[in-house]
Amino acid sequence: MSIDPEHVRMAEALLFAASEPLDEKTLAARLPEGAEIGAILQTIQEHYQHRGVNLTRLAGKWTFLTAPDLSWMLEEERQTTRRLSRAALETLAIIAYHQPATRAEIEEIRGVGLSRGTMDVLFEAGWIRPRGRRRTPGRPVTYGITEEFLIHFGLDDIKDLPGFDELKAAGLLDSEPSGIFSHLSKENLDGEREDDQDELDPEEEF
Repeated sequence: MSIDPEHVRMAEALLFAASEPLDEKTLAARLPEGAEIGAILQTIQEHYQHRGVNLTRLAGKWTFLTAPDLSWMLEEERQTTRRLSRAALETLAIIAYHQPATRAEIEEIRGVGLSRGTMDVLFEAGWIRPRGRRRTPGRPVTYGITEEFLIHFGLDDIKDLPGFDELKAAGLLDSEPSGIFSHLSKENLDGEREDDQDELDPEEEF
């Protein structure tokens, strides 16, 4: 099936001008009726595959990003952001790998109490959100990561979180999981990470 070059140009313009990633539904609404969105995106992605910017899918949406091997050139141009505390980083990692996770579970894994400020920082960043309540005594609130988390860390899906070998190569693990990852086995890190919705009460999801 041939693709209308003009549709490709229009989609390229929309993606370039957008201030945030666009999903296929949004693109389809702005392009002429009958435009083959999937084929158009593939065409653009292939065209920019070896260019200075790449068309990348993040959290199911599409955006142009600097080619990974050229990111070092822009380090001085990036906006300086506040660094997360160790407590916030540990909490975020636990939620990402364990979602949905309760406050008590986070505290048990870290071995210390969780301050309100730590969670507030992650909420303000838009990286975590309430997911629902467990069907257990007390019906504790659970937390999970957000679309903003996936976009910020360059992930298309929760399953793209690094596994055991990747964390080890990055120097975050020794020969065996340790520190904030001591609660995770190699199988946990390398296995599929999917939301455990069976433990949540669907009538009380947020």
